[in-house]
Amino acid sequence: MHEFHSDKPLYFDYQYRTAKEYIIPFLEKNNVLDKNIKVLEIGCAEAGVLKAFTERGDTCTGIELQSTRIELAKKFMAEEVAEGKINFIVKNIYDIDIEKDIGYKFDLIILKDVIEHIPEQEKFFKKLHDFLAPNGKVFFGFPPWQMPFGGHQQIAKSKVLMYLPYFHLLPYSAYKGILKMFGESEATITGLEEIKDTGITIERFERIVKNEHYSIVKKQFFFLNPIYKYKFGLRPRMQLSLISAIPVLRNFLTTCAYYVIEK
Repeated sequence: MHEFHSDKPLYFDYQYRTAKEYIIPFLEKNNVLDKNIKVLEIGCAEAGVLKAFTERGDTCTGIELQSTRIELAKKFMAEEVAEGKINFIVKNIYDIDIEKDIGYKFDLIILKDVIEHIPEQEKFFKKLHDFLAPNGKVFFGFPPWQMPFGGHQQIAKSKVLMYLPYFHLLPYSAYKGILKMFGESEATITGLEEIKDTGITIERFERIVKNEHYSIVKKQFFFLNPIYKYKFGLRPRMQLSLISAIPVLRNFLTTCAYYVIEK
C-alpha cells in the first residue's frame, strides 16, 4: 500500500489539487460550470474534491457510506461547514429521500473513482435521475477495468503486487491464489475481488449511459491519470486520439476516463 492511502491529510490534498487543476478546468472548458451552482459528490470520502468547488462559491453536499471518512471531512472542512458552504450525509444513496433529506436537486453530480466500485450500475444510473436538476450534468472520472492497475492492486501490502500490472485480469482462482501466496489479508482479498466484480470498461460505461437515457456531453481519456502528478510525480498525458478511437484496446492503455453526461 502506498503511503498516501493511509495519510488522509495528504490524500485530501491530492484530491483537492486534482479537482482544482484538472477537473474544474475540464468542466469550464466544456461550458458545464455556471457560478454558484449546487454540487453533489457521491462517495466523497474526505471531501478533497468538494473543497475545490466550495472555493468557487458553490453550495456542496457530500454523500459517503463510511462515517469515519465523513468525520475527517468535517475536520478538514470545518470552516466551510461552519459557514454553511457544505454539508454531509452518511447514508446509502438508495436510502435517500431527495425532498426529505436534502430539499433540492443538483446542477452537478460528481463521481470520481466511484462508479467502478458500485454493483448493479444500471440501477445506480436510474437513481441518479432523482438527484439531477433540470439541465443538470454528471461528471465521472474512473479507471477502465483493463488498464494496468484497474484492479486497484496498489492497495496490496506486497511491494511486488502493488506494482504488478494487469494481473487482476487473471481468472478468479488464479488471482486469489496469487494474492494469498503473497500474504495478503482476507479483508484485502475480499475488497479486491469485489472490485473485480464491479470494474467497468469504457464500452460498458457508454452502453449504460445510452440504455439509461443519458447522453454524453464530453469525454476525455488520459494515458497518464492527472492524479499521478501528485502521487508519483508523473506529468498527466492525454491519450492518443488513435488509441482513444479503438474499442477494447483503449481500455488497456488508458489510466483514466473523464465523462460529462446529461439526461
